[in-house]
Amino acid sequence: MNSLDCRKALIGLTALAALTVPALADSIPPPAVSVTGEASVSVPPDLASVDGGVTTEAKTAREASDANNVAMGKVLLALKGAGLEDKDLQTSRLSLQPQYANQNRPGPNVVVGYRATNRITIRLRDVSKVASVIDTLVSSGANEVGGIDFAVAAASKLLDEARDQAFADARRKAEIYARAAGVALGAPLSISEDSAPGPMPMRKMMLDRAASAPVAPGEETLRVSVSVSFAIKPATP
Repeated sequence: MNSLDCRKALIGLTALAALTVPALADSIPPPAVSVTGEASVSVPPDLASVDGGVTTEAKTAREASDANNVAMGKVLLALKGAGLEDKDLQTSRLSLQPQYANQNRPGPNVVVGYRATNRITIRLRDVSKVASVIDTLVSSGANEVGGIDFAVAAASKLLDEARDQAFADARRKAEIYARAAGVALGAPLSISEDSAPGPMPMRKMMLDRAASAPVAPGEETLRVSVSVSFAIKPATP
């Protein structure tokens, strides 16, 4: 390589170094402290849903289906008579299945009857009516009552309040660490919610078939967790 080629190579390496050093400097993250803030809000539920229905068995599919339709019609009529609207009654399961004999010898399964099931979900905007709705279900002929779900109508608004509290909790923790380390807390560099909290964790309770079942709605707890990284800088004297 002659002297001209050497000079060109040296210029090229110098230019490459000048471009690489700022790029490496830009890739180094700034000093920061990372913390997790948490908050929760507990409120009484103001919405509920009750799941129930009718299961019937008969020798033929038609007999099982017809008997189920008659029984479920009585249940729906009683619910509407109790003041429930059509928009609050939704079919959740509808099935017709063969029932087989228990046999200990090899061979094809023997159909001995059919089972028809019709279940509905009842939405209530007044949790104080849960017990009376269960009474109506049972007294009108429902032989399946699966459970109760409680919910909070204003869950999004309450979660927003919890988010404010969770961020304040994160800042409080970061200030403690910064003070202990002898530095000052700067602006937040990143904020992320650790999990999508959803409306709320709903509680399901199984019920027996007894009328006048006691119902205790209790409280629902909505939780939020947020991770925040704050910049740190030398403390001012």
